[in-house]
Amino acid sequence: MQLARRIQAIPPYLFAEIDRKVAERRAEGVDVISFGVGDPDLPTPGFIVEELAKAAHDPSTHRYPSYYGLPAFRRAIAGFYRRRFGVELDPDTQVLPLLGSKEGIAHLPWAFVDPGDRVLVTEPGYPVYEVGAILAGGQPVHIPLRAEEAWFPAFERVGAAADGAKLLWLCYPSNPTGAVATLDQLQEAVRFAAAGDLLLAYDNAYSEITYDGFVAPSVLQAPGAMEVAVEFGSLSKIFNMTGWRIGWVVGSPVAIEALGRVKTNIDSGVFNAVQRAGVAALESGMPHLPELLATYRRRRDRIMEVFWEAGWKVDAPKGALYVWLPTPPGESSVQFTARLLDQAGVVVAPGTGYGPSGEGYIRLSLTIGDERLEEGCERVRKALVGGRA
Repeated sequence: MQLARRIQAIPPYLFAEIDRKVAERRAEGVDVISFGVGDPDLPTPGFIVEELAKAAHDPSTHRYPSYYGLPAFRRAIAGFYRRRFGVELDPDTQVLPLLGSKEGIAHLPWAFVDPGDRVLVTEPGYPVYEVGAILAGGQPVHIPLRAEEAWFPAFERVGAAADGAKLLWLCYPSNPTGAVATLDQLQEAVRFAAAGDLLLAYDNAYSEITYDGFVAPSVLQAPGAMEVAVEFGSLSKIFNMTGWRIGWVVGSPVAIEALGRVKTNIDSGVFNAVQRAGVAALESGMPHLPELLATYRRRRDRIMEVFWEAGWKVDAPKGALYVWLPTPPGESSVQFTARLLDQAGVVVAPGTGYGPSGEGYIRLSLTIGDERLEEGCERVRKALVGGRA
């Protein structure tokens, strides 16, 4: 049996590998605490669950949904953008519901990338940006990000790498680095995309997960963005709905139509009951959000405290659900990850799983219950004190 070359080019998915390692150690009797995967541990707000239950009892939701999503859900997404960002969207031509933003991110290259076309992948970044390009037959081109530049691309250095490229990926607040981008920076990205005839694909799944007074913008607020950009959003992280699989893409009507054409041929849309719950979520005013952010901020600060006391000189992230930290001098990402697992029974994600520029870093997720997080922090503290850090 011969696998397709595109599959042979794809490494095992990082988080599947993390799950495998956790299972192996637990089978050996180790009490493993995982900071690996960004899966919210807090429940979905009750009013959303109640709306889902109500909608699921309506037999009309049991049939095939519209390929393009419920009009009410598309209007709710447009309303959220109007209130939150001051961005006006046509719900019929500039909004497309997704089976979670990951699905749309993976499929977007199918609509724009021909075999051999270049896709500019900023890294360290979410692995699906690169994998989606490979599955479409494209050629991922890494755009390295650097700590000294606040993990934002220096477009003047991209140069010839952009020649013939079709697509540019950005994500802020960032997975994995927790870095944020200002509207001025996003305007720079829009100008770069317009000059290079690129589609700018902006992953804004963590738009509401920010700290210390920072408020994340939308790339669609930048002048000219509607002609060259799309933005992905999700209910997963904002409302603790990762298992519900519901998100959206908004922006350029040309890009929305093209991705919609892909999707109508490969899926049948989001369960209507979930979409109705999504309407309730987006129109709620997000009363749960202050407490959610306070929880994540407290967890972030606790993790930072451990590493600061051990001598790390880094700033706390201003966004997303992660803490991104350098490894000790002379210790690679994989080596440090292995040491924490062996000495502390703690799993973190090695930075190399997010691209070559992630070497020398690890990522810890904030989505772990307070008691387990405290125990994990104490284990890490002892390992740092007793190790080479």
